[in-house]
Amino acid sequence: QVQLVEAGGGLVQPGGSLRLSCAASGAISSINVMGWHRQAPGKERELVASIRSDGGTNYADSVKGRFTISRVNAKNTVYLQMNSLKPEDTAVYYCTYSVTSHIYSWGQGTQVTVSS
Repeated sequence: QVQLVEAGGGLVQPGGSLRLSCAASGAISSINVMGWHRQAPGKERELVASIRSDGGTNYADSVKGRFTISRVNAKNTVYLQMNSLKPEDTAVYYCTYSVTSHIYSWGQGTQVTVSS
């Protein structure tokens, strides 16, 4: 199994920035996808961004140009740099680990609140 430990959530003003990190440990496949999902109250959980072990990325349309996902494979760590944050970005953000399109592990979730 793979365990995910997240950090970096918090309160930020509109237009500000936050960086989330997620460290993976355990039986990590060399070919995998790590990503970030988010869920706001009353809303469905949605994919924010994902990154393959070869570096390929995918972003939700709502965050393109503002968020950047990256990873350091030697550290088994994935990051989400969030810039130009908007109130609608407020949600609980979850780190995920996937193999062959199946999400094997979820992080505990970290709250991101964008408010003045």
